[in-house]
Amino acid sequence: MLYVKAPAKINLTLDVLYKRPDNYHEVEMIMTTVDLADRIGLELRDDELIILSSSSSIIPNDDRNLAYQAAMLLKDTYKVQKGASITIDKEIPVAAGLAGGSSDAAATLRGLNQLWDLNLSLDTLAELGAKIGSDVSFCVYGGTALATGRGEIIQQIPAPPPCWIVLAKPKIGVSTASVYGGLNLSEVEHPNTKQMIQAIEESNYELMCKSLGNVLESVTFKLHPEVVMIKEQMRKFGADGVLMSGSGPTVFGLVDSELRISRIYNGLRGFCDEVYAVRLLGERNSLA
Repeated sequence: MLYVKAPAKINLTLDVLYKRPDNYHEVEMIMTTVDLADRIGLELRDDELIILSSSSSIIPNDDRNLAYQAAMLLKDTYKVQKGASITIDKEIPVAAGLAGGSSDAAATLRGLNQLWDLNLSLDTLAELGAKIGSDVSFCVYGGTALATGRGEIIQQIPAPPPCWIVLAKPKIGVSTASVYGGLNLSEVEHPNTKQMIQAIEESNYELMCKSLGNVLESVTFKLHPEVVMIKEQMRKFGADGVLMSGSGPTVFGLVDSELRISRIYNGLRGFCDEVYAVRLLGERNSLA
């Protein structure tokens, strides 16, 4: 059995520039990986079947699952005459804005590349990943990156200054499509992506906290007021910078002092079931 880690991502910035003719949105966002991860187990099969199982009853075990789609795409593209049993040990919350499904798909691509002896580069796997979902390319590489296009054009940048991340997800799921559908670009405040890149390159924690921004908050906050409350409480409990990740509903706080972590964590656990305190990963994946 081969095991591959599938880390969650957070958006330090998420900007939407315009709606494209293909109905996708042109985005510009800075993403980084955090140490909250699913674990993908892969076992070779001789019967050419792809069999998927998961520790979560919420996610599908068939072709609706991105990891299953990744396995089939790799198998069909390279005419692989073998199969695989895939197990997903879920730790990342589902429908949370943390790219759990995309990261599972990316880890499956990296793992099967090794299991099936395909010897493909990360670049090739990322190109394949873009056919499955907008965040999969980033998740193939991991680390920290500027993502443009619909999210599939990845430009690696250095790891952010080390810090703690507190993640809090309310008991709701958010539809990414409905959030993008409700976005009015004439009403949003666009984040300063260049300033965020500067903060990361200079390892300037204070400037990084000041540069956080996500245009999708404007939509999700209207749909789900509880997300606003979590953001406000996280600030109140002492996080240095607070932002919603992706289309939500997970909110994260940056904290550079370990002493403040337990206060924020325990404060949020008073009214939010899914709370995690993790470190930034920020470093790029190597081939599995």
